[in-house]
Amino acid sequence: MKDERVGLIKQVILVEDAIELGYSIELELFDVLAELIEKTTSGHYTGSKPPQKSYADEISGLELFAFVVEIDRFEEPVYFKFSISQDGLWLVSLHIDRKE
Repeated sequence: MKDERVGLIKQVILVEDAIELGYSIELELFDVLAELIEKTTSGHYTGSKPPQKSYADEISGLELFAFVVEIDRFEEPVYFKFSISQDGLWLVSLHIDRKE
């Protein structure tokens, strides 16, 4: 995962959520993403079908994929949402699952 490109949408919010989860975006983001991707299955998908399209400028029109996954690193299930483009993965959300 470290050789891949990862873009961050709404960086300030992602940093606030990282602080709440207790990890460093600068030092641990790639490890967190690798753990999430390793544990994620289609059964964890919580997004709409078909996937919603993004309105964020950087990824406008790309599909958004949302999952809720439990990993050992965090005490609670984590919600994460991303898009994939030719440039790599775009992280939109990564926070404690906020059950509705």
